[in-house]
Amino acid sequence: QVQLVESGGGLVQPGGSLRLSCAASGFAFRYSTMAWFRQAPGKERDFVAAITYSDATSYKDSVRGRFTISRDNAKNTVYLHMDRLKPEDTAVYYCNNGGSWGQGTQVTVSS
Repeated sequence: QVQLVESGGGLVQPGGSLRLSCAASGFAFRYSTMAWFRQAPGKERDFVAAITYSDATSYKDSVRGRFTISRDNAKNTVYLHMDRLKPEDTAVYYCNNGGSWGQGTQVTVSS
């Protein structure tokens, strides 16, 4: 069955960096568009970034230039590198393959 397992979240100060990972299994990863979403407390789940099988990328306006999505097809893993983090980036971050969700990883940006 499809499994998406996120990791790499944590507590970071404003201006800091984190790299999230999503290990995927149970589907044809290398042919799939992969995406990151996030959900802040009391808000709906929101698109953050996506990467296609051909490495085309797209980003939410508020993270473009600070976040970078990438993939390693040999490891069936998608990454989200986050720089210059802001308190408003605080959320649970989820990996998605167009149909399934991981359990999420908490990112907290606070001094």
